[in-house]
Parts: sequence; C-alpha cells; structure tokens
Amino acid sequence: MKKVELLFIPVPGSGHLVSTLQFAKNLIGRNDTISITILSIPSPLPSSLSSYTNSLVASEPRIQLIDVPQPPAKPPSTESFKSPAKIFSLYIETHLPNIRNIITEIVSSHAKSDSVRVAGIVVDFFCASMIDVAKELHLPSYLFMTSNTGYLSFMLHLPAYHEQNGEVPKDSDPEWLIKGIEIPVPPRVLPVALTDGSYSAYVKLASRFRETKGIIVNTFLELETHAINSFSDDDQTPPLYPVGPVIDLDDGLAHSNLEQAQRDRIIKWLDDQPQSSVVFLCFGSMGSFEAEQVKEIAAGLEHSGQRFLWALRMPPPGGKGMMPSDSSNLEEVLPDGFLERTHGKGLICGWAPQVEVLAHKTIGGFVSHCGWNSILESLWHGVPIVTWPMYAEQQLNAFRMVKELGLAIEMRLDYKKGSGEVVGADEIERAVVAVMDMDSEVRKKVKEMGEMTRKAVKDGGSSFASVGRFIEDVIGNNCGSN
Repeated sequence: MKKVELLFIPVPGSGHLVSTLQFAKNLIGRNDTISITILSIPSPLPSSLSSYTNSLVASEPRIQLIDVPQPPAKPPSTESFKSPAKIFSLYIETHLPNIRNIITEIVSSHAKSDSVRVAGIVVDFFCASMIDVAKELHLPSYLFMTSNTGYLSFMLHLPAYHEQNGEVPKDSDPEWLIKGIEIPVPPRVLPVALTDGSYSAYVKLASRFRETKGIIVNTFLELETHAINSFSDDDQTPPLYPVGPVIDLDDGLAHSNLEQAQRDRIIKWLDDQPQSSVVFLCFGSMGSFEAEQVKEIAAGLEHSGQRFLWALRMPPPGGKGMMPSDSSNLEEVLPDGFLERTHGKGLICGWAPQVEVLAHKTIGGFVSHCGWNSILESLWHGVPIVTWPMYAEQQLNAFRMVKELGLAIEMRLDYKKGSGEVVGADEIERAVVAVMDMDSEVRKKVKEMGEMTRKAVKDGGSSFASVGRFIEDVIGNNCGSN
C-alpha cells in the first residue's frame, strides 16, 4: 500500500503541543503506512518545548521535524499583555508564508517520487488560518481541538452569537444556551479572551472550524456523551473524532523542565506519606500568585490539617509577558513560621512532574487551574479536583466539571488571573477538606470515570475506534481531493 504522510501544525504552548505530539505518536503506532512531519513554530517565550519536541521525534523514526523559520521580530506592544489570545493568533499568522513554502516543497517532492503522498494537514485550532494553505494545495485539513467538545461547541456557537449581537458579551447578559452543553452557561465563565480584547480574534478563528474535513477532539465518548452525540445529526459540522484522553504518561515535558534532584526530592517525600493522604496544588505552566494570595493559600492549607504538596510559582519580575518562576526565597513569601509548623506534613516545590505526582498512591486530591490536560490526567488517575481556574477556557472547564458532569469540587468557577481578587484562607480550607473526603460522591464518580478513561483508548474502546475511523478517512483521501 502506498505510504501516506500527515503534516501537523501545532502551536508552541505546552497545553497544546504535548497532546498534539502524543496523538501523532499514537497514529504511527496504529498504522505502519502513516508517517508524520511536524512543522514546529518557534515559541515567542523562553521555554523547554523545543527540547521536548526534539526528544520525542528522536525516539520515533516515522515522525520528522521541520523548524519553521522565525519571521522578522516586531517589538511586543503593551496590548500583548492585555490581549494574549489576540496577539498569539497574530503571531501564528506571521508564520503563514514560511509554512506555505515548506508545505509546497513537501508536496512537490512527493509528486516527483510517487512513493509517498501527503494525505492531509492537521492544524491546532489556533492555526486555523493555515486552512488556506491546505485549500491552495488541494489538501484536506483537519482541526485538532486540544480542549474538549463542550469548548468546541462554544466556539462553533460564537460566530452565530456575533452575527446576532455584534458586541463583546457582558457578565450581566443572559445565560448562553449552547448546543453540546446540557445546562445554560453564565457569561462570567466564558473564556477570558472574549473580554480581554481578543473577542474579534476568537470569532475569526471559530468561523474557520467548519471549513475542515474533520475535527479531532482530545476527549472521549463516556465523559462527554451529550456533547459528542449532539453533533451526530449536524450536517453543518465536519465529522468529530473523539480520540482522548491523549496524555503523556511518561511526563516528558516535566523531565525537560526539571532537574533530576528536584524530581527525586518530590517523589522521595511522597513515598514516605500514607496512601491517599496528600492534596496536590499545581496551576499549570502560566499559573502564579502574588504574595497576598500565597499567604492565604498557606493559611488555608495549615488550618485544613491535610498533608500537601504545593507547586508554588511566583509572577515574573519582568511583568506579564514572561513565564512564572520558582521562588528563590520561600521565607519571604510565606507566613512567619509556616515552614516550621508544617515540616513533615507539607512540601513546597517549584515546577513539579504533574503526571508522575498524580499517579502516586499517596495523592488524594488536586487543587487545579482546570486546564484540560490536567483534568484528563486527574481523571486517568482517579484523583478528584478542586476548581481554581486562571485563564483561557479554564472557567468553562471548571463550570462544566462541577455543574454539568459532577466530577469536581467547587471552590471558584469564575476566578480570573490578574483580576486582583484574593481567595480567602477559610474558602481554601473548606475546599481542601472537601476534596480529601474519602467517602464523597465526587470521589466515587471520579474513580468510575478513571476506569472509563483507560477503557476508551484500549482495543474495543470508543476512542480506539474513533482513531481507527480517522485513519481510514486519511488513507482514503485521494491525492488532489479537498
């Protein structure tokens, strides 16, 4: 059988890149006629993403990497701090000419050899502008939705909302009725990008989704039954391929960021704790708190009486445009005597190997920013979540996990990073105690869903079958089809 090549265009953000590369790895593991080329857009911020990408590609002979050249740099505007989604979308679009040249060259070289054909382009939803390149070259395009089907439903609803209303939604607006989400959605939990100046960029992205041949979603039928089934009779939307949970169980990104000594320190401490006794606090690659909030978290943890592992990261001294950093002096940011009083009962670290920690038998609860990858990782390991969303679509994720799916403990649903709001110690204490209740209904449901996550990706599972359908569609693409 003639071999086929898929071209993947991910975005340089850890929440997107890891699941995209893992999906690529899953595809070649399922079918030996497929090869994959990753077109790697450079990160606009310092990161270890390139080392993670290079490591994965080096271990997979049928995945190759092409670095997309960086266009001439423009100085960052002050707007980039206020409207990150808008600026990120524009940054991705600046790479379109170079990506067009690379893909044109690949297609041309394959046409000469006749041994391999390009069967399609898989683009991250932030790379929807790259659909134009696929159209120009008469190639099928597929959208990779690194978040969930509920979020996809929201994005598909957005252009219709815009056409009808033409203005940025306000918290005081009526609740949104979104096909794919079972309950009305209050505007206060809609993605932050709608109100931070990125609204028009989001509408523009969302308006392109239906131009693709299929939409791949990092979710699974048993988790989002209603959302996925709501598209079954929708002839306006391309076929959905729920292929999740797509997670990196080896935690390769953490190992790229983490010194071995720090990882060993964390795991050794966990090894010494009783089973299911530790609550883990971790807030993603961009999650950080000001000193006042840090003190409230510390007080809440201490008063809860629970054992804890806290990945504490501080805002960058250079402002919002840089990544959070580990605290160089914990004594300065924590309450007086906190480290002494909690010695042996708690451990504070910087960057943590999240997947490895969640897999550890001593972890009983997870205070999380509700990024979708983190939610999938916690469900996989059967660890219940406390919701503390920060940015992106995390408020919507938190709302659905608590109110629609019943799979999380509510602390906050509409917290927004940078709002200046401080969550009090008593609220944090109550949520930590609740998530560590070994007999709670939420814990029971999370354990049951954890079993379903593993079944979904095994032979005979819903996502395993969905990946098979996607492969059949890709291999069935005739050269020159659209």
